This record gives sequence, C-alpha cells and structure tokens, in this order.
Amino acid sequence: MIVALIDSGLGLLPTAAWLRKLRPDVDLLLQTDPDGAPWGPKPEPWVVDRVVDAARTSLRHGAEVIVLPCNTASVTALAQVRAEVGAEVPVIGTVPAIKPAAAVCASVAVWATAATTASRYQADLIERFGGGAHVTGVACHGLADAIDRGDLVAAKDAITRAAEQTPADVDGVVLGCTHYPLVVDTILAALPPGVRLFDSAQAVAAQTIRRMDALDRPADRPGTGEVRVLNSGRPGRLPSAAAAFDSGRTLGALP
Repeated sequence: MIVALIDSGLGLLPTAAWLRKLRPDVDLLLQTDPDGAPWGPKPEPWVVDRVVDAARTSLRHGAEVIVLPCNTASVTALAQVRAEVGAEVPVIGTVPAIKPAAAVCASVAVWATAATTASRYQADLIERFGGGAHVTGVACHGLADAIDRGDLVAAKDAITRAAEQTPADVDGVVLGCTHYPLVVDTILAALPPGVRLFDSAQAVAAQTIRRMDALDRPADRPGTGEVRVLNSGRPGRLPSAAAAFDSGRTLGALP
C-alpha cells in the first residue's frame, strides 16, 4: 500500500510522522512543490491545477491513497482531486481542529495562513463547529514560508506578531496550517501559560488508516516502510530546512 502526501512544503511532515507511528509498514510518497511554493498567495485556479497534477503524479507512482495534509490544498482543490482520481482512490483532506478545541475551550484562536483565514471555508467551519466558544481567526503572515526556508528568526518573528494579534483571554489555539506543529515549542513560548494547542495531524493520519483498511487489499501485499520524496515531480529528498525544526520529533519518525 502506497500512500501519497501532497503539500507545497514541509507541512506534510507531521501527518507523515503519525502515519509512520501508527502503521510503520506503509510506504509513503512525500510530494513537495519547491517550484510553486508557497501556494497560499497563488490564484485559486493555479493551485487547483498544481494539486491535481500532483495527484496524477501520485497515481503514476502507484499510490492507492492520497492525502492532502495542507489546509490550502484542501480548501481549494479537494473536490477537484477526488473528481480526477475517481471514487476507487480515497482522498483525505485536512480540516483545522476547531471542533475539538471549541468543545473544551471558551475562547479559541485559529492560527492559519492569510488565505485560509480569509476563506469562506474557515468561516463555515467556525460557524458549524465553534459551538458556544468565541472563535477568532489570526492570520500568521509569512510563518509557513519561513518554515519552508528554514529561517528560524523569521519564523519566530511571525509567531510573535501572531501572538500579539491573539486575544488575551484565549485558552485554546488551533494550528490551522499543517506547517505550524513543526514550531510548536516556539508557539507555546509566545503564548500565555496554560493555553492549549490543537492540530489535526493525528486525526488525519487515523482517518487515512481507516480508509486504507476499508480498501480490503490482500494481506500478502505488506509494505516495506519505504519513504520516497518528489520535489515538484522530481525524485529528491526533503529540503535541508526540515532539519531545522521540531527537535527531531517529526523527522525521527521517518527513515
């Protein structure tokens, strides 16, 4: 079983790491897009074309399940990818963890890219799952891009600006971009003590495994745990910036 994960940059790493922890035998195809990153500021049709093309590449490399561990890709192109690959190939998108945060917190901030923060998609999620919590969107300008570049100083500056825009009474922060768990320690240090963080990587990995198991593939086709990387469709390796983050917690789960 080959599972393809598609993101513009390093945001696929937390979900990939959870997949490795939960099912270490699964073969992973990690697709980043250094030629086109970041996706957030790009026009919607451009992003759709880019993500759908990556999905086609996934199928050519034998993927049987496709994951979009990227809020921008999920907001913009999830329906189009599903239409492209057909019902026989599960496609799992990413949804910010607003529902679990609102269930236990009175005041919640959703940290995300500027595009996601301004999207009708996020507004609908807040309306549907915000419950009785007060939910505020916070645009983290430049944070995902800084993470992809491995620029620790710029990432810290972006986190500081986001923390300054976050209401003082929040008791929960949703990491609404899959890049952000890679700098979780810096985010926690910028927030008041006791603020809880919520991200979706574990839930997306668990849903991926449920969809994999539902395919009911023969038991004599075990995976080898291989991890392959494509950079804008070309065989390669994870960017060197990946080593700058997460103190090895995420990268340590990948060979």
